[in-house]
Amino acid sequence: MSSRVPPIILNNGVEMPQLGLGVLQVPDDEAEQAVATALEAGYRSIDTAAIHGNEEGTGRAIAASGVAREDIFVTAKLRNSEQGYDSTLRAFDVSLEKLGLDHVDLYLIHWPLPDRGTYVDTYKAFEKLHADGRVRAIGVANFLPEHLERLIAETSVVPAVNQIELHPHLQQQASRDFHAERGIATAAISPLGQGKGLLEVPAIVAIARKHGRTPAQIVLRWHLQLGNAVIPESVTPSRIKEDIEVFDFTLDDEDLAAFSALNEDLRIGPDPATFDLV
Repeated sequence: MSSRVPPIILNNGVEMPQLGLGVLQVPDDEAEQAVATALEAGYRSIDTAAIHGNEEGTGRAIAASGVAREDIFVTAKLRNSEQGYDSTLRAFDVSLEKLGLDHVDLYLIHWPLPDRGTYVDTYKAFEKLHADGRVRAIGVANFLPEHLERLIAETSVVPAVNQIELHPHLQQQASRDFHAERGIATAAISPLGQGKGLLEVPAIVAIARKHGRTPAQIVLRWHLQLGNAVIPESVTPSRIKEDIEVFDFTLDDEDLAAFSALNEDLRIGPDPATFDLV
């Protein structure tokens, strides 16, 4: 692992860097360049998803990086349309081939799709992939506590990670508490609020000025001090490099209190209780 980014120890003992790069739904060539930039800048966690359509570019960048495979933590996600036991196993083979890898470090169910009722069977396929050594850790994304409760009750491997929308306007205390009680790591996606005004919030701008940092760096530092893993998404080289420069300063209690006051339970992305897009 990179010495610049501290690890989170998952519930099965696997180490996951606390900060990683997410590649948005961008073309392969853009993803390839973004991942190459990130690895050169010191990132050692790369997060992709089948729905993004850029697994091949991500894999090419990893192969060409010169960084040892065991030093890169690769997260992949199952496409919603492939949920189900057999279809999950087939989809994983496709993703692995596109990535050009013999295993991934973390495999996630992308959304619970509760109205379809397939996530338990899907997760049982994940358990097989884990038992076969093709995935080092398994988990979920966008799951609510009610979905996790059912999953834990009906399967045998507690998810290692739940990736959820989490930012200062949606601080997800109930989910974070639930995860902590059950040994599930919380990973923040959309950590900077998807560029929809969060970084212009006066309190955040003031804290950034106080520390001589950018608002994005301040928000990422807040995530890290909460104990979240955090997955900022960017294809802009300057932003990718900026986002990892967050390990040489600390927010104080006054800063953290100002962040706590920003919560509005404001969700930008879809509601996992009802989202059903495959």
